[in-house]
Amino acid sequence: MHVKGLNRNQIKYIVIIAMLIDHIAWAFVPTKSPLGIAMHFVGRLTGPTMAYFLAEGYLHTSNKLRYGIRLGIFALISWAPFTLFEEGAWPLLEFGVIYTLFWGFIAMCVWENEKIYEPLKYLLLFIIMFVASVGDWSFMDVILPLIVIRYKDDERSKWIGYTIMCVVWTVLGFTEGIEKGLFQSGILMVPLLLRFVYNGEPGSKKPFHKWFFYVFYPLHLLILALLVYNTIRVFDHRIVIPWN
Repeated sequence: MHVKGLNRNQIKYIVIIAMLIDHIAWAFVPTKSPLGIAMHFVGRLTGPTMAYFLAEGYLHTSNKLRYGIRLGIFALISWAPFTLFEEGAWPLLEFGVIYTLFWGFIAMCVWENEKIYEPLKYLLLFIIMFVASVGDWSFMDVILPLIVIRYKDDERSKWIGYTIMCVVWTVLGFTEGIEKGLFQSGILMVPLLLRFVYNGEPGSKKPFHKWFFYVFYPLHLLILALLVYNTIRVFDHRIVIPWN
């Protein structure tokens, strides 16, 4: 029976395109221009949506260990492309969104582990958020999966908590300037997308759909970095890509 709305795969591809638009804007479009703000607004769909799907993946995976290892491996693979794109140099203590999602996964494992005393859980979660702060989307992509897991049996509380977190992130954007606040408000579209457009179905289970984001993420960052900069040269054991 056909279910109205879009399945998980379809929404993943939408937010992957949104991410590409966002990264193209960071590379080539002035941030404070109307076009730049519009492109970054669209790009805000990606991080919170991937955080939500991370929690769903955690709940439905048949092998959590394998899932976590996959996230960890691609977090490392993405490290160099991300910093080359962001800063034009590597290694730096900056990581892409897969790194942050990896720590979101670890946070969910900690929260669900009944053998860990509750005070220790909160301490570990604080440490995890601190470690994740050097990743793209920072603690946002740690807290959002935790909200989904914490209220997995309470839809109303889940969406209230998820939306509040999106509002908080938007307000934090305005503290850094009106332009950032404007495009950061694109995050508020995510609860609407997931609550009223996502139909809860996974879509096709072909391996292509599972692996596409993991491969596309570092690959598109590397391509964009090469487009932005002229050459790659090795200097003092660091890869440096000079500006045009």
